[in-house]
This record gives sequence, structure tokens and C-alpha cells, in this order.
Amino acid sequence: MPFRIVLTGAPAAAKTEFIERLKSYPPFAGFIFFSELARQLLEEHPEYRNNPRLWHREIYQKQVAREQAAREKSFITDRGTVDAFAFHPHTIEDVKTTLEKEYRRYDAVIQLGTTAALGKAYYIGDDIRKESITDALIIEEKLKQVWQKHPHYYFIKAETDLDIKFNKFVSCLLNIINIY
Repeated sequence: MPFRIVLTGAPAAAKTEFIERLKSYPPFAGFIFFSELARQLLEEHPEYRNNPRLWHREIYQKQVAREQAAREKSFITDRGTVDAFAFHPHTIEDVKTTLEKEYRRYDAVIQLGTTAALGKAYYIGDDIRKESITDALIIEEKLKQVWQKHPHYYFIKAETDLDIKFNKFVSCLLNIINIY
């Protein structure tokens, strides 16, 4: 049975790093790992910042396409289709879907807490993700709001020690796989 797992979180939650670490972790050897589309699209088309409606519709469509291409293979994706609804609520209407339909796409959702919750000393942005600490915390809350009704939603809070957070994350993933 393939597993379809979303890894979500506000900027500086360690999603990308955790996916990179998982790639060499034996229990997930057969998984496909999808990188974040929002970042990729902004790198390719910075003008998307000026048209969020188009940008989030494009993210949604590309996410659906790559998940369909995975067919019967297990995957862990850096953000899922529902993330677009947190960032741009009109996307759900634009793509003519419902939260319930989108929840059924995934077996589980793990939201990683952003380091913005730990303060300035831990929160680091970059050239693409320029959100302030306040913005990151708002995004974290919006993601919780759109995902928390998923039947297998988990939240892993930010930690000052990234290895502790990673170990909690892996433990959560292994528990998810064992449930099924």
C-alpha cells in the first residue's frame, strides 16, 4: 500500500532539510520525495509574487500532476494541495475542489513548527522566503487552520535542537506507517 504524506509548515520549519535527511534513511528507501513547488516557481518566475491567484493555482495544478504521476508509489511531499488554500483562500474555488476531497488525497499530514516561535536568534530567512517572524507565525496558524481537521494531522513544535525535532518527526512518520 502506498503512503501519501504531506510535510508542511511555515518558513524556517526545516521541511527541506528533513526531506533531505530522509532520503538516506532506510525505512523510506522506496519513497518519492517531492520538493516545495512554491519556492521552485518563485525562483523560475519572480513575477508570481505580483499575482498570487495565478501563482497558487499553478502550484495546485503542478502538485496534483506530480502526485498523479507517482501512481502507486509512496511519497512524502514538501507541502500538499491544501497549503495553497492557507496562503490564498480563493484557490479552493478557483480549482473547484473541497477540503474534504483534498484531505482524501493524503494518508497523513505532519506540520513542523517554525523557528520563528523561538525568536530572532533561531529564525533565518533567505532570498526567496523573506517573511518576518510575525508573518511566519501567522502562516503557521493559517496552515494549522486548513490542515488540522485532516483525520491524521500531527504538529511537531519548534525545538532549539534540530536533531531532537528530527527524531520526533521520524518517530511520527514511523508510527503513521505502522498504523496502516
